[in-house]
Amino acid sequence: MARLWTIIGVTDVTRSLAWYQSLLGLPAMQPAHDYFGQVLDTDETVLLCLHRWGDHEHPTLASPGRAEPGNGLLLFFRVDDLDQTLSRARILVTALEEEPNVNPNTGTREFALRDPDGYYVMVSATAAA
Repeated sequence: MARLWTIIGVTDVTRSLAWYQSLLGLPAMQPAHDYFGQVLDTDETVLLCLHRWGDHEHPTLASPGRAEPGNGLLLFFRVDDLDQTLSRARILVTALEEEPNVNPNTGTREFALRDPDGYYVMVSATAAA
């Protein structure tokens, strides 16, 4: 099986890793390096990789000044426990980007928020409402 490792540029890997772990209700763990970390599901599947802006000369991770973080990217997480995730999200941000609603295309409840670097994060229930 092949897996996609989505990597986003972040200002502070440790802060972003803690934010995503908190949002998704995952065990807290430190990143592998100060410049790179992985958000891991409980079965150790990589959900998201975090890479500090400007390290290692990756052309698309050079600087957030070259493009707004998240331009052309939607981070979309499907969770089994939407209500619990929503409660954690409300602690992490002062306001949601989208309040909980039912997506007419999928029939699932969802909401959206911004992470510490400004990425748009959509969270959806795995089962229809």
